[in-house]
Amino acid sequence: MLYKVTELKNYQLNASDGEIGKVKDFYFDDRYWTVRYLVANTGNWLTARKVLISPYALNGVHSEKEHIEVDLTKKQIEGSPSLEADKPVSKQFEQSYFGYYGWPGYWYGPYTWGNYYYPIFAPRAGTLSEEHKWDPDLRSTGEVSGYKLKAKDGDIGHIENFIISDKTWVIRYLVINTRDWLPGKKVLVSPEWVEDVNWVLSDVTVDLIRDIIEQAPEYTDETVINRDYEEKLHSYYDREGYWIREEAVKM
Repeated sequence: MLYKVTELKNYQLNASDGEIGKVKDFYFDDRYWTVRYLVANTGNWLTARKVLISPYALNGVHSEKEHIEVDLTKKQIEGSPSLEADKPVSKQFEQSYFGYYGWPGYWYGPYTWGNYYYPIFAPRAGTLSEEHKWDPDLRSTGEVSGYKLKAKDGDIGHIENFIISDKTWVIRYLVINTRDWLPGKKVLVSPEWVEDVNWVLSDVTVDLIRDIIEQAPEYTDETVINRDYEEKLHSYYDREGYWIREEAVKM
């Protein structure tokens, strides 16, 4: 199922033995645009540190109750490698964090989650070579919200929201508000069509022209993003659907 980032923020996080806090933010990588950590607001618990939860630990999102199940105990989380609240997520921390939980590093392998498109543990035959290793650079959705969106022929709007899959934790779409160029219209653009990101100037360039984005199907908060909608959207942009590629890989 697909969720808006703003919808998931403040969802309750439930460990196997009790509540641990609420979702505060998300960290995603700048290669696959996939959420690597949920940042928890733990209230008066573990206040001096940044508490990160990997999608490897998630058991499901329950929109009717506005909570997310975490397959960890509070003791496990408390004993995990500590990251100071004001510090960025370093590669050294990630290696320590994944080693503590015994999870495979997502940065090894040819797919979004190493050997898979999904955050699962099942081993696959063969060994990973160094050529499949990459060094992720993590960004927060809170930081990137508001970034300017640029088409190949000029500015078109800004990033207002993110649409995330709770199966793969990939950011499937950027919600673009074009109000500075078109009166109030919002459209969806896939991160797969991003051509360049300038983290210094806070702008994202997509491999599309402004006219194409202008004529794209309008998106509203009431829009239901199902497969039929996605097929029509990708057909409009003349881009292959991500599901075709993922379904071609036998898990």
